[in-house]
Amino acid sequence: MMAAEVRREAEAALGVRLTSVRPLGGGCIGEVYRLDLPDGSRLVAKADPSHKAHLEREAYMLRYLRENSDLPVPEVIYSSETLLVMEFVESDGDISGTVEEHAAEMLADLHSLSWKAFGLERDTLIGSLPQPNPPSESWVEFFCEYRLLYLARVAREAGRLPADTYRRLQRFADTLPGRLPEPERPALIHGDVWSGNVLVRNGRVAAFLDPAIYYADPEIELAFITLFNTFGERFFRRYAELRDLREGFFEERRDVYNLYPLLVHTYYFGGSYLGSVENTLTRFGF
Repeated sequence: MMAAEVRREAEAALGVRLTSVRPLGGGCIGEVYRLDLPDGSRLVAKADPSHKAHLEREAYMLRYLRENSDLPVPEVIYSSETLLVMEFVESDGDISGTVEEHAAEMLADLHSLSWKAFGLERDTLIGSLPQPNPPSESWVEFFCEYRLLYLARVAREAGRLPADTYRRLQRFADTLPGRLPEPERPALIHGDVWSGNVLVRNGRVAAFLDPAIYYADPEIELAFITLFNTFGERFFRRYAELRDLREGFFEERRDVYNLYPLLVHTYYFGGSYLGSVENTLTRFGF
């Protein structure tokens, strides 16, 4: 979608003539633009004429978080299958120790929110991949079937996961009931907390972007944070002051849970991510 098309749809939706439409960085699929309004304010637009980014689902997730939690996310101004217009959030810094502590407080608060089951009322996204969320009573069964094996099948069908690795994952999945405890209750998670999805302003987290929400064991969120070193020691120390970190998380379960994002990245990028999947399986004897 060219800038001119973005301008036309955005102006029709907003009822105002834009001063300018400028490309921004970001967006693995589709394009990202800054919209400048006559009053000097700014908005952000994601455009996807191919419909591959499922922008309506992203809009749903942002609205869900704004309506059901205190996690700071951009407000959705307008959404369609081809265009998502959001609040522009200022960012002026990198992740510091004080930012890590603030993030720990906000995510601990998010993880205190619960629902009737693991999953969600509708399917969501991880990147642009559909993320199935059928409400499930068992977290272990949900993670096994709708995260680990589901993504393994998607990557296998796309030709990005070798048949032997797929079979190893199937055998490993059979052992999950003995490796993963059932949490006390489902917890709402952001689902994609890496540094590119965290905006910082004045030494605080200004917004979390690009959610991949559902109700889960919050350890899967913490595991993802360690995978890409989004936050470090100060985050986990502050988080542990607010919520229990169960024994065995760092030693074993985070590697189990990180098979899911590693499979997502294997689907998109292959290479070293596939190697990391295979190394994890080898570590556990498969």
